[in-house]
Amino acid sequence: MKATERRAKKTRLKREAILRSAAAAFRRKGYYGTSMEDISEQLLMTKGSLYYYFHDKEEILFACHDYSLGRVLEKLYEVQKTDMTPSEQLRALIQGLVDVMIDELQGSALALDFSALSEPMLAKIIKKRDEFERGMRAIIVDGVRSGEFRKFDAKLATFFILGAINWISRWYRPEGAFQAKEIGKAYSDLFLTGLANGTLGRG
Repeated sequence: MKATERRAKKTRLKREAILRSAAAAFRRKGYYGTSMEDISEQLLMTKGSLYYYFHDKEEILFACHDYSLGRVLEKLYEVQKTDMTPSEQLRALIQGLVDVMIDELQGSALALDFSALSEPMLAKIIKKRDEFERGMRAIIVDGVRSGEFRKFDAKLATFFILGAINWISRWYRPEGAFQAKEIGKAYSDLFLTGLANGTLGRG
């Protein structure tokens, strides 16, 4: 590995460590209650060193969302390139989303409030979020058309699934009884059974 590649890798890993620390701090104290010192202290960094990687706290919040959304979009693109059935695609996408929710950035970045972002940054995050939602809706629509899924509003089903998965960040604990693979399987089993058998959305 060349020296420039090693430096780039070192910088990338340090930035990811900062994002994990920041996401955990934002979850504990909220965005406005978290200072740059809170983020740097956990990493045994000086605040000045932190500014070498990020200009301010807003840039860190943006990077948390951008990184996590980038990971779930990678999973979406991967799923879209396969010849799997809609059921198999949706199962893989749900598992991928749960993995990011739990394992990336200490499991909270996707659930962080992004309303504190300024308009240019906010627009970029919303664009990525909407792209992911459209991708999931398209899979559900394909499933309805193929007969795998019962007739159900794909937009509502997508919100149902994403809302439930986003709530994981509120209750999940790494030391708890369930890990990402188990949770992803349980969620996908529940959602796919509902779409296939007509129980989703019934009281």
